[in-house]
Amino acid sequence: MTLRAVQASAPGSLMLLGEHAVLRGQPAIVCAISKRMRVKLTPRADRTIALHSALGEHETTLAELAPNESFRFVLGAIRACKEGIAQGFELDIRSEMSHQMGLGSSAAVTVATLAALAGAQGQTPEPHCLLECGAKIIRKVQGGVGSGADVAASTYGGCLRYHAETQEVVKLSTAPALTVLYSGSKTPTPEVIALVEERRQRQPEVFAELDALIGDVARRAFEAAARSDWAAMGELMNINQGLMDALGVNNERLAELAYALRADPGIHGSKISGSGLGDCVVGLGKAMRRDWGVPVLAVQVEPAGAAVEDVP
Repeated sequence: MTLRAVQASAPGSLMLLGEHAVLRGQPAIVCAISKRMRVKLTPRADRTIALHSALGEHETTLAELAPNESFRFVLGAIRACKEGIAQGFELDIRSEMSHQMGLGSSAAVTVATLAALAGAQGQTPEPHCLLECGAKIIRKVQGGVGSGADVAASTYGGCLRYHAETQEVVKLSTAPALTVLYSGSKTPTPEVIALVEERRQRQPEVFAELDALIGDVARRAFEAAARSDWAAMGELMNINQGLMDALGVNNERLAELAYALRADPGIHGSKISGSGLGDCVVGLGKAMRRDWGVPVLAVQVEPAGAAVEDVP
């Protein structure tokens, strides 16, 4: 089949509740954000694969797909879809988010690449296929780690409840307002998960109870959000923050930002977003304060998920 030129995009994401416990069968709440990863696919006459992004350039062949650390998720997506593709292509990748700040950029580029590859072959990418394939790619690239929650947000858009085991997605009809602060540093998610697992081995019964509590809080928060009770959801986010502290993924800087957000009259609650030990703190609501001393990320919940269209 001859490939056609297409452009695809997928939103980044923020975890709101349920981190870590989502890896243990509990639900999480995750939302897509209004910063997207954009991928343009242009067919070539040979079998060369040429990748271009702000992270660098990489050229390989369809048969070889030589590894490159900067493009590991893109190459993982190509590897998963290369059967049936007989010609090379160029991929121009443009991100509206910094890879240093998390925001689900790895999941977004994976989903956008999968959508582009499907569209280039004349197929309509099915959301459940994007989620299933994307989650497998993320886990494989990250050494078996990853819930797929960020993949779900990039695929479906909006604010949703997600179960990793069943890949069940339930979207909210309304989206909360958010204030997101970047702490200034980030610890890679696999490293944080490994640290939590070390602690879990020493206190397995305590951590099992923490997982159950986090899951219960996420369920209650989703119910509160479904009825637009943001005060209740914010209170539950504060509780979840305490449980993340108990897991050992809080630090002084994150705690300072969380408490500073709670002191703002426009914020209902706040917590770490993501695995912890750095990255972002999210507040539920629009803060009135402007100067936080750290970067404020101008994001809101993005209702649209992955999309693909022909290049005009």
